[in-house]
Amino acid sequence: VELLTEEFFDFPCRLRYNKDVQMELSKLWKGVFSMSFDPYEFDRDYTPNPANRRVVTEGEYTTRTFLWMVLGLMITFGVAVVGWITNLTLYVYVYAPFVQLAVLIATLVMAYTMSARIEKMSVGTARSIFVAFSALFGFTLSIYLYVYRLDSIILVFLATALYFGVLAAYGHFTKRNLAGIGPILFSGLIFLVVFGLVSLFIPALTAFDTIVCLIGIAVFLGYTAYDTQRIREYYHYYAGYPDMMEKASIFSALQLYLDFINLFLYLLRFLGRNRN
Repeated sequence: VELLTEEFFDFPCRLRYNKDVQMELSKLWKGVFSMSFDPYEFDRDYTPNPANRRVVTEGEYTTRTFLWMVLGLMITFGVAVVGWITNLTLYVYVYAPFVQLAVLIATLVMAYTMSARIEKMSVGTARSIFVAFSALFGFTLSIYLYVYRLDSIILVFLATALYFGVLAAYGHFTKRNLAGIGPILFSGLIFLVVFGLVSLFIPALTAFDTIVCLIGIAVFLGYTAYDTQRIREYYHYYAGYPDMMEKASIFSALQLYLDFINLFLYLLRFLGRNRN
């Protein structure tokens, strides 16, 4: 696509600004999930597991959760690549900027709905919200394909998968209770959100970008181990309540999905190479 008209000339600058906005929103979504859902408020009058229904093992439950997370990532990156290859993202951001606002509002509503009403919604609704959220975020994520080189994105993705896998394995197998690091991680998340939003209006703060990236990487590596361990907690707490177990599995998958995405974005910001 040849950017010949005047309205296209500042497109790279707008992409970089929108990229920063998307990064702050990805952390904000994580904060919404962290604050709004308390599994221990679950109503125990909820219909229990029928005696003739097969009991899902902890291993099956954990595997199912990670498969949902992988499905979400596949949808997100698939939509991002399609938007980039077809230049749909470019045309939407230039000719229909209101679509971006609509997508952002929709994803925020989905994030709040999933966290605040997870107990009351059906399993099918929870699955639909998860898939829709992944697809919409893929559209916003395609911005990064215009800003960073493709080979750089691939290498950072592989590095993210490696780091994520190591910390997820630690969270799953460790005997140490990681509940104590939850408040520390949440404080770090709040710092990242506040600093990121302020830096959008005070560009001079970008001088601290390297330090902030390292803090962000550390926070989401910690969240990876923390959220992985919580899968086991949800399994035991909701044992005997199959529908709630399934919804908690999807909720955990979305938490891990956001951990992966945020870790990927910080590593990309730290290691990625911009296009000329």
